[in-house]
Amino acid sequence: MFSLFQKFKEGLSKTKEKLVHEIKRVVTLSPKLSSASLEEIEMALLAADLGASMTDQICREARKAFETQGRAGIDFLEIARNEVEKCLLPAESPLLRQPSGVTVVSMVGVNGTGKTTTSAKLAKRIQSQGGTAMLAACDTFRAAAIEQLRLWGRRLDIPVIASEYGADPAAVAHDAVVAAQGRGADFLFVDTAGRLHTKHNLMKELVKVHRVMDKKLPGAPHETLLVLDGSTGMNALNQAREFNKTVKITGLVITKLDGTSKGGMVAAIHRELGLPIKFIGLGEQPEDLQPFNAREFAAALFSE
Repeated sequence: MFSLFQKFKEGLSKTKEKLVHEIKRVVTLSPKLSSASLEEIEMALLAADLGASMTDQICREARKAFETQGRAGIDFLEIARNEVEKCLLPAESPLLRQPSGVTVVSMVGVNGTGKTTTSAKLAKRIQSQGGTAMLAACDTFRAAAIEQLRLWGRRLDIPVIASEYGADPAAVAHDAVVAAQGRGADFLFVDTAGRLHTKHNLMKELVKVHRVMDKKLPGAPHETLLVLDGSTGMNALNQAREFNKTVKITGLVITKLDGTSKGGMVAAIHRELGLPIKFIGLGEQPEDLQPFNAREFAAALFSE
C-alpha cells in the first residue's frame, strides 16, 4: 500500500543516511554530551543545510534534556525530529482555490529548477482529483520549453496555451487566462521563463506578466509559487529572498530532494522567510510531487 512516510523516506534517503550516520557515530563514541561531541553534531546538522538557527535550536534542546535527564535518558534523533517538526508545522499549506472561476497559479524561479515539469505535475494532480487544469507556456525565451510543455500536455491530456518562440510572454499569459475562463477550467498553471533574480530587466518582465493577468482577471495570479532546486542547498535562500522582493511569493515548491544530501534546507528557508511550503519533489514521476507534510518530513529526515 502507498505510504506517504515511505515516499518521504525514500525521497530524503540521501540526506537522512549522511545525517543519521554522523549523529549516531558521535553519540556512540561520546559517553556524555560534551561540548566537543555537540560541536560535531552541530557540523553534521549544518552539512545537511539545516541552517544556523535551526541547528542552534536542536542543540539547545539537547543540552536542556541532557541537564535534566542525563546522557542515558536522551534520544538525540527524537529531539531533532521534534524540533524540525515543530518549526515546519506552520509551513503546511494547501494550494489556494478561488471560490468561483479559474484559479491562476504562476510558477517562477531561476533556470533549471524544474518549473515546466512541476507545472505539468500540478495540473495532473488537479486532474486526478476530478478538477480541470490548463497550462500556459509563457517561457518564450527557450524554444525547448514550449515543446517540453506541449509534450507534457499531450502525455497527460492537459490543454496547453502556447505561442511561438520569442513571443511576448505577457500576451501569452493574457490569452491563456481568456482561454481558461472560456473553457471553465478550475486551474491555470503559468510556466514562466527561468530568470536569475539578479537580472533586473527580466524581473521587470515577470512583473508585467502578472500585471497583465491581473488586468484581465482581478487578483490573478492567485498563487505565485517559487520553484527551488533542493540540491542547491542554502543558495536557494538568496533566490527566495530576491524573488519575494519583486513578486509576492505565496508558497514554495522544492524539487529534486531525492538527489541531494542537503534536504535540511527546507527547514532553514522556512525558518528564515516564513513562506509556506506547498509541495516537495521526491522523484521523476508525477506522483513524486507531494504536498508538504511537516511530520512525515521530520520523521523521514531523522528515521533510523
